[in-house]
Amino acid sequence: MPSAPVILSGTSGSFARDVFHERHPKLVRQVLDALPYGPSERAAIEELLAESTEGVLQPLSTSTHDHQQWLEWGEGLFGRPWGEAPFLWAESYFYRRLLEASGYFVPGTWQGIDPFAPFKNAELAGPAVDAELAGLSELPSLSAEKRADVLLSSALWGNRADLSFQITASPSDAQPSALIADDSLLLWSALSAASHPRVCVIADNAGRELLPDLVLVDHLLTSGLAANVVLYVKPSPYYVSDATTADVLATIERLRTAPGQEAERIGRRLWDAMNSGTLVVRTHPFFCAPLPFHDMPADLRAELSGATMTILKGDLNYRRLVGDQLWDATVPFAERADHFPSPVAALRTLKSDVIVGLNEPVVAGLDATGEPWRTTGKYGLIQVHLHA
Repeated sequence: MPSAPVILSGTSGSFARDVFHERHPKLVRQVLDALPYGPSERAAIEELLAESTEGVLQPLSTSTHDHQQWLEWGEGLFGRPWGEAPFLWAESYFYRRLLEASGYFVPGTWQGIDPFAPFKNAELAGPAVDAELAGLSELPSLSAEKRADVLLSSALWGNRADLSFQITASPSDAQPSALIADDSLLLWSALSAASHPRVCVIADNAGRELLPDLVLVDHLLTSGLAANVVLYVKPSPYYVSDATTADVLATIERLRTAPGQEAERIGRRLWDAMNSGTLVVRTHPFFCAPLPFHDMPADLRAELSGATMTILKGDLNYRRLVGDQLWDATVPFAERADHFPSPVAALRTLKSDVIVGLNEPVVAGLDATGEPWRTTGKYGLIQVHLHA
């Protein structure tokens, strides 16, 4: 089995280092501007930023509920510079520490208050979502096959709505996009061939990404491509805009309150599907763990193992699936995804260095552009692996 260097947080000139030294400082400013945190919370958040850019890794306070768990996950890392930690681990830990600093887990004023809620709420209430809701009125006029392809494409490119990506996105990132791997026919054929298809969807971002995800879920249920769907979300706020149960409910409510539109009908159907149990929203602590899916705990593995297909949304889930390492882009996707407990489909726009499963001519063509094509968000993929 081939290996590849693990991506570290502090490699000079790397995308990962830019996340810590460019994206996170901007994020901290936005968080402090968006909510009226008191002096102690503000000071703790500022201290976290300074530590993560200039200092060494400090453990969670001993009073936290997951102190021991993070000691185990970070064995050998505490006391070392943040830049020496694996990127996947360090980025996850930054967001866990941000919740601690903001008082999210501590009894008191800020307990349970999502520090990213102002960003999520503004996006969900914004004019771009109005336009997308209005656009759903075109769906009934499309053939079932065309509708499926349009909704799958919308779910894929909705991944560009990631708020953490937008913090440092440049105008050039809005240029036309291209699909560089497309296994969508394999996805549809696998679902069509199943007698009672059970689909799991591991969500990524809230707002403008979760909206098309939920519309796709509705299509899977109404078309019979899924007899039931399990939607997995994060157990707590994570990575700026990652979806929680509260975000799912807010998005369904946004659909249900779009009067006289197809959006309203979709929202009602999703609501009814949750009532009847054909759509179930679940979470698991592992979804906020700093680990690849290869290290998935037995209970979650058992839940997913019965799925006809698990659809993984977004960049972080892709990194966790194939390993957050500097793979040769032509390493087969099946080789990196075979450990997953069910057939798996990855829907992702490229916003980090990790990529596998591409053809050599495609890689050569992308390299020839001279642009950082792995991180611009301009390119997307649909990759599917069916177990032998």
